[in-house]
Amino acid sequence: MANAATIQVDIVSAEGEIFSGAAAMVFAPGSQGELGIAPRHAPLLTLMKPGEVRVRTPDGAEQQFFVGGGALEVQPGRVTVLADTALRAKDLDESAALAAKQRAEEALSKATDRIEHAEAMKDLVRMAEQLKMIERLRKGR
Repeated sequence: MANAATIQVDIVSAEGEIFSGAAAMVFAPGSQGELGIAPRHAPLLTLMKPGEVRVRTPDGAEQQFFVGGGALEVQPGRVTVLADTALRAKDLDESAALAAKQRAEEALSKATDRIEHAEAMKDLVRMAEQLKMIERLRKGR
């Protein structure tokens, strides 16, 4: 449960809940740029683009997650991340992401209409962001 110095964070996707707990700070990839959410943040509802969600716990540790897009809701005392897909950083698989990126590139080159093109582009962006996060984690950032 959150207190005045923390905010409750719930990260969920279609696969289920991936994180639930108190945080001192949350960073998320908003559709217009990275958001930093502290306790007592103003209410907010926004779309998220694919990228990294970081949860700084009250003890100062950071947990990292990859989201494939979705929505972010901030209410008094609570942040809810409703992700299209969500993975803990430690569960990211570089070879799977590279293979998925290659499949998206092939689908993009074979797209015959705007809907196929948009879907392939969405998949390509999601995999490119996942690979960027893997690279940042490798460098110890």
